[in-house]
Amino acid sequence: MDSAPFILSAELDARAHAYFERLRTELFPPERLLVGAHLTLFHLLPPSAEADVLNGCAAEARQTGPIAGEAGAPYSLGRGVAFRIAAPGLDALRARLVDRWGGLLSAQDQAPFRAHVTVMNKAEPKTARAALERLEAEHRPFPLRVTALALWRYRGGPWEAVKRFGLSGR
Repeated sequence: MDSAPFILSAELDARAHAYFERLRTELFPPERLLVGAHLTLFHLLPPSAEADVLNGCAAEARQTGPIAGEAGAPYSLGRGVAFRIAAPGLDALRARLVDRWGGLLSAQDQAPFRAHVTVMNKAEPKTARAALERLEAEHRPFPLRVTALALWRYRGGPWEAVKRFGLSGR
């Protein structure tokens, strides 16, 4: 059995992903830029639950069509910046997976969910404040869609893609 834990993210439509990817590439400290722009749903799913994780993702993808949402305002992470993502359908999908996987979840994954995309992290506070001020001035909320679930293995560096589950339901 592979001992690397899983990460589950929500895949955004091409336009939204490109926007966040551009900002992340521009703002993230280069030595810390190991993965592209992403919206994490679960940070640490145990490798021992692989079958349940795969089955849960597949079932949700079959039942759920693309989810409408909005890229909201940027906010401070102290040493970084993230954008709020408002998508009630995504919140509901995640809540169903929490119900399904409750006993498997880490404390971080049991905490209240706040959908976001981080575009800067682990930067100097002054640099982060300047980036936030700039992004607050130039950002306008825009519609987006969640199009898939993406399952990854975490091995301490770049994430390893496991499987993509396109949202195909109604």
